Amino acid sequence: MPDNTHADRLYWPDERVTKGDLAEYGRAVWRWMEPHVTDRPLTVLRCPEGVNGESFFQRHPWKGMRPHIHPAIDPDGRPDRPLIAIHDLDGLVDLIHSAALEIHVWNAPLADLEHPDRIVMDLDPGDDVGWTAICDAAIEVRDRLERAGLAAFVKTSGGRGLHVVTPLRPHADWAAVRTFARALADAMAHDQPEIYVSTISKARRHGRILIDYLRNQRTATAVAPYSPRARPGAQVSMPLSWSDLAAGATPGDFTIMTTPGRLARRASDPWAGFHAASRVLPD
Repeated sequence: MPDNTHADRLYWPDERVTKGDLAEYGRAVWRWMEPHVTDRPLTVLRCPEGVNGESFFQRHPWKGMRPHIHPAIDPDGRPDRPLIAIHDLDGLVDLIHSAALEIHVWNAPLADLEHPDRIVMDLDPGDDVGWTAICDAAIEVRDRLERAGLAAFVKTSGGRGLHVVTPLRPHADWAAVRTFARALADAMAHDQPEIYVSTISKARRHGRILIDYLRNQRTATAVAPYSPRARPGAQVSMPLSWSDLAAGATPGDFTIMTTPGRLARRASDPWAGFHAASRVLPD
């Protein structure tokens, strides 16, 4: 039976999005979201009073944790500090009822924590960078990945940026994947320093796009596909096809309120073939 406890609690007050609305959203997008969030370590952003209240990240079990959120042992971690994971839709609903408004995932599954199965390149624009430039950056990342023999998929970050995600066959270790991602980011910053940077410094980001490769290290996370963001607007991190991007899709198009309808009108999953496109990281 659905848990309707405090279903009318406002999580996004300005948009009038309630806890019950978020649970309905989760059920509506689950078949697309499931392969990206199940059976891998999670970090969640919990906002018990909604987006305007106190928030905190949680990556370990807590007192009173609901039954479909499971502890997961990290062989390299402390035995008394397991990670958390979900296995099914009931787990997602339990996260929502625990006020987890954002879900962030490791780049490796529980079955093989030492070998990532994806690369995430996070394109984080400076305040004065336009959307067209961000899209051009994603296409540049895609083209470089394809020249290396890898596939590339794109999603909105749920903010102003884009994530370019590459599926991998779990073979290379974390150090190799991080080295590859850093080399790609550094090469873009070297080739077009007026457009791109690969260092975190805010001062260097003015008018440029940070190619953030640091999602690609052990214990780091990236916001999951279809996860909402705990920010005004109730946007979600939306997988897109490259033709969606070319057709003018923007981050504001994809919110908790609009995304289920958009998915229902699609002929296919925007990330169809993601897992089939997995390749071994090249040397």
